[in-house]
Amino acid sequence: MKKYYFTSESVTEGHPDKLCDYISDSILDECLKQDKDSRVAVETFANGNKINIAGQITSKSKINAEEIVRNTIKEIGFDNEKIDMDYRTCKIYADIIEQSPDIALGVDTGGAGDQGIMFGYACDETENYMPYAINMAHKLSKRLTEVRKKKIIPFLRPDGKTQVTVEYEGDIPKRIETILISTQHEESVTTEEVRKEVIKHVINEIIPEKMMDKNTKIYINPTGRFVIGGPLGDAGLTGRKIIVDTYGGYARHGGGAFSGKDPSKVDRSAAYMLRHIAKNVVANGYAKKCEIQLSYAIGMKEPLSICINTFGTAKDKTEEELEELIKNKFDLTPNGIINYLNLKEPIYTKTTNYGHFGKDDLPWEKVIKF
Repeated sequence: MKKYYFTSESVTEGHPDKLCDYISDSILDECLKQDKDSRVAVETFANGNKINIAGQITSKSKINAEEIVRNTIKEIGFDNEKIDMDYRTCKIYADIIEQSPDIALGVDTGGAGDQGIMFGYACDETENYMPYAINMAHKLSKRLTEVRKKKIIPFLRPDGKTQVTVEYEGDIPKRIETILISTQHEESVTTEEVRKEVIKHVINEIIPEKMMDKNTKIYINPTGRFVIGGPLGDAGLTGRKIIVDTYGGYARHGGGAFSGKDPSKVDRSAAYMLRHIAKNVVANGYAKKCEIQLSYAIGMKEPLSICINTFGTAKDKTEEELEELIKNKFDLTPNGIINYLNLKEPIYTKTTNYGHFGKDDLPWEKVIKF
């Protein structure tokens, strides 16, 4: 069988782009708590000790944007403007207007909130039907945050990235070739201390022993220092981690970001629905892996097209039969998706970090019989 290597990355909640995603989703959730019909499209930009929020909100809710931002930054753990950001002293600017009435014309009647293409994917490589590399990268990133917040490694700071390279034989993950972790830390510790503690408390706790061998390469902070981080080290922006948010590059992506958008925006809601359908194609044994694409036109209810690809792994049903089964089983209009997945609930901060897919407590991850 063909041997090849595939790499995916993840980031921690303190990465500047993820900070921005989390602020945008926190604002969305607060709007939905007060008004389930809120229309929200909010972007966040972080640079230095400053946060800029801009976008459109049409809602009966009354939100305190500054309070939401400071609470979010505090929750993540930024409290030092000299090395990353301080929730107490950062400057916050907001420029929010109402949604364009031209867009509302189509959305009010149940049409899509934008045109575009969306993909959903699932495979049987892992128990949560996610590709192996991104699944491991997310677990490492989440563990980095856990050991920092629980003070298991007390000198870590919020910013960080992980990367995992997996060796495949055919479609089967055989071993991990490389693990790369870059994690922000206090100035007082050495690179060797960081390496020792991260290997012990992060890598060895997450990566299955059978997937590593003497040839597995491990790199921790390869520059030798990572003290300056967060928005002081690099500007952050909502929607710049779309591959981290989905399948780690293992499947195609339609290009639309998720965070800060209410479910009338099909680049978010339809991507969730397609993950649900693809996952259930695999979970029900129709294929070992499945990718589905939809396309929409702004203001129109029904998708313009549907395409399903099982990469030659389909069993019992052809791709054409699966397509008909999906069309008959699921309402793929924007309102149909919103109602089926109950997407007007304030669930979106649960999605922001460590991937929007593969988490059992999200409605699109439910396994059904069909």
